[in-house]
Amino acid sequence: MSTSDPYRQHRLRGRLATAVLGGFAYPQWEYEVTSGGRVRYLVDQPHWTVHLVQASTRHPKDTDS
Repeated sequence: MSTSDPYRQHRLRGRLATAVLGGFAYPQWEYEVTSGGRVRYLVDQPHWTVHLVQASTRHPKDTDS
């Protein structure tokens, strides 16, 4: 959840800012692996757990506005 490199790793905004997993809402983050590749994950801070929700070799279309 570091914000030291906001171009590579950042919390998603708007409707993608949170996602529900197992009935709980978690903040959703994205890490830019390559110029197009992305990894999305949910952060469960109290349990020190990261839930991987998507890994893609191309830029996801749902972030385009």
